[in-house]
Amino acid sequence: MGIFKEIPPTAGFPLYLKDIFSIFSKETNTDTLENHFKAYLKIPYTQITYSGTAAFYLILETIKKLSPRKTVIIPAFICPLVPLAIKRAGLVVKVCDIQKDNFNFNYDELRKMCENNTDILAIVPTHLAGIPVDMDKTVEIAHKNGIYIIEDCAQSLGAEYKGKKIGTIGDFAFFSLCRGKGLTVYEGGVITTHNPEYGAKIDATIKQLVKNNFCSETLKVIELIGYWFIYRPQLFWWAYRLPQIFWNLRGEEIRAFTEYYTDDFPIHKISGFRKKFGSVAFFRLKDAIEQQRHYAFYYIESLKDIPGIKIITEPEETKATYPYLTLIFNESIKRSKVFDALYASGLGISQIYACAITEYKYLRNIIQNKSCPNAQSLSLRQITLSTSIFLDKNTLRTVINKLENFKY
Repeated sequence: MGIFKEIPPTAGFPLYLKDIFSIFSKETNTDTLENHFKAYLKIPYTQITYSGTAAFYLILETIKKLSPRKTVIIPAFICPLVPLAIKRAGLVVKVCDIQKDNFNFNYDELRKMCENNTDILAIVPTHLAGIPVDMDKTVEIAHKNGIYIIEDCAQSLGAEYKGKKIGTIGDFAFFSLCRGKGLTVYEGGVITTHNPEYGAKIDATIKQLVKNNFCSETLKVIELIGYWFIYRPQLFWWAYRLPQIFWNLRGEEIRAFTEYYTDDFPIHKISGFRKKFGSVAFFRLKDAIEQQRHYAFYYIESLKDIPGIKIITEPEETKATYPYLTLIFNESIKRSKVFDALYASGLGISQIYACAITEYKYLRNIIQNKSCPNAQSLSLRQITLSTSIFLDKNTLRTVINKLENFKY
């Protein structure tokens, strides 16, 4: 790529001028973002929230009123905001390791955790990289032990598991509409449930906790318009790469990858203005997912025979959305050499998270000191390839050639 030109590392939706003009058109009751989600997921209840984290937090605040249990199980490779939301809700985090080369729970460990602890309130299966995890095993373990399932669908809107959309299988689910996450309102989230009674309880929680914040929401509208301007390869370097350079020079890797958070995240109401942006863009979702899959399959077919690299792909009877493609190296030293050489290339090469959730120093007062060898190993061996709309065949071939011909 040219100097200061940067392919976004994930397949976020760009915004178009026509989106801005369209938001001033008359909206009918069926055109709302909530109704688009209901129709798309075929469920009776959705709520749009300030963020995916706020959505998760509001679910937790709801279910803790339904049970005296206090513990929530999360996978060991997950966004740091998830345990922070659990802490803010006054609940306890327990971490379960994942499998060696994919994002599924270690189900033997999960089963033991649930059978040996009667305080488990919820399990949070997490569909990373748009790839559905094994919901059959999760449901079997949860139902056997009277545990709620909250699907983390922040990266998987549109993915399918055995003919069902992800986010419709557990008791609750949350999605992210944050920048870079595909369909976006710059920062936003969605709560879903297939149970209308749960929906009524969510509504009661929202009425109690979610208020208006004019100043904060006005800032988000301005940032949304700024996102429209800057989310393109010619300008993205300044918003994405430059801050990373700054933090890396200070030795702050976690901040460089925007993985330092606090538990005072906002939960205020999202304006109709921003929701309408999402409503206007919703009709691009199907085509965008197919394009992401096209790029992912092109990479998969081209890279599948490279020794020492495994690609995390969709399991049988599932359909992944691939907002990025994840490669797992057989040795962390090989991964480090590739990542160090290509990360600053502007070709959309990145990583998911910097480390396993148990290794974030600033979370040590929330998460127990526990060894999660599979998550720790995977975090050191993974890189991601972008499936952004801004890619073209030449860029794809450039990435493939660099990986095929890399000298270790």
